[in-house]
Amino acid sequence: MANNPSRWEPFRNTIALRQAMGKLFEESLVQEREGFQAPAGGASLAMDIYERKDALVVKAAVPGVKPEELDITVTGDVLNIKGEIKEEKESQEEKYHRREFRYGAFCRSVRLPIEVNVDKADAIFKDGILTLTLPRLEEKKKSVPVRIKK
Repeated sequence: MANNPSRWEPFRNTIALRQAMGKLFEESLVQEREGFQAPAGGASLAMDIYERKDALVVKAAVPGVKPEELDITVTGDVLNIKGEIKEEKESQEEKYHRREFRYGAFCRSVRLPIEVNVDKADAIFKDGILTLTLPRLEEKKKSVPVRIKK
């Protein structure tokens, strides 16, 4: 059996750590640029945003939240969804082996890619999915007559 000594590279782990920190830093900058605020526990509010001919549709997963506990606002071109997932009361009889449900307040802010008419917005909440339909803002065409000087 041949003895294959491996070469000691003291900076190998340092390089891996630096790459991991760089990725983490990059992700946090991207989230900050998009106006993301992490909910309690650090999880993201999953969201799909897509455009139709007549409207912008936003779908957000908000399991464990009642519709009346959501605060949805549009300020300028930024959509804000806020709420809170309330923690269930523990009894003394229960002995948890794992707790992964996230509780607490959350807020997600995203910049809308098109101008929308907030006055005609529609919100539907079904099975923990919030669906917002935000109609496009109709362009107001204004004609300006052109006069020709002689």
